[in-house]
Amino acid sequence: MELRVLQYFLAVAREQSISGAAESLHLSQPTLSTQLKSLEREVGKQLLIRGTKGSRKVLLTEEGMMLRKRAEEILELVSKAKRELAAPDEAIAGDIYIGTGEADSIRILADIARDLQGRYPDIHYHIHSGNAAFVFEQLEKGLIDFGVVHGAADVSQYGSIKLPQRDTWGVLMRADAPLACKERIAPHDLWDKPLILSAQKSEDWPLSQWFGRDVEKLNVVATYNLLFNASLLVDVGMGYAVCYDKIINTCGGDLCFRPLFPDLEAEATLIWKRYRVFTKAARLFADELWTRCAPEAGEAELR
Repeated sequence: MELRVLQYFLAVAREQSISGAAESLHLSQPTLSTQLKSLEREVGKQLLIRGTKGSRKVLLTEEGMMLRKRAEEILELVSKAKRELAAPDEAIAGDIYIGTGEADSIRILADIARDLQGRYPDIHYHIHSGNAAFVFEQLEKGLIDFGVVHGAADVSQYGSIKLPQRDTWGVLMRADAPLACKERIAPHDLWDKPLILSAQKSEDWPLSQWFGRDVEKLNVVATYNLLFNASLLVDVGMGYAVCYDKIINTCGGDLCFRPLFPDLEAEATLIWKRYRVFTKAARLFADELWTRCAPEAGEAELR
């Protein structure tokens, strides 16, 4: 399977048209059609649903959608490798890829990036947002250098550094909501309320024990992966979002945040794949973080 042909396939998926893709690729339509048919023969699956006589629109089959996802990952890895190899030997430059959920605890990463930018302006940072499952997947595929996971995630198979700041659990709500008059939110306050919870729940989810009852018996009206979208549901009065503090700016707005009682906090951990070969830029970033988080331990062991 050639990279060139994968690029052709992605162009068709993007344009939803063989003629449109051929034009963008500066190829003849028969040449492109031949390449696509050869790809389908190679994988042994139909990847495209060609338009009927009255339509030129091309759709992807289920196998085609799967290949599109993998092709995008493959080509991104190739592009990443080229950029890393093209960096001058004597310079500290290049790209650092970090996958993380939304939390104020990652502010230390922003501080390090800002400080390094002054000394090494040719280092560029790419932040990919998602939950822990997303972070682990991206890390395993080599699409990110570092990941940040929160709470009790199993990081035993990875190199890791604990971040110094913990995130506080609480409730995001409208400022005129009934519970807004309380300074802290107890479990029984939420038992009969419409809740918006993180979709990333597991058996060891810390809130399962805090609630004091089966989560399945709560009135969960919506779930979220990233809090900004959940905050819109809160803003229109759909319910109360249980989340970390300091992600949504509530100063002077229609929303407010109230911490949980008893207090509930989550720690954050920076992780990386062991035995991975890091670029100079990624190594520098990890060493700087290690110096700030664990100065007594010496240089970071990226193994």
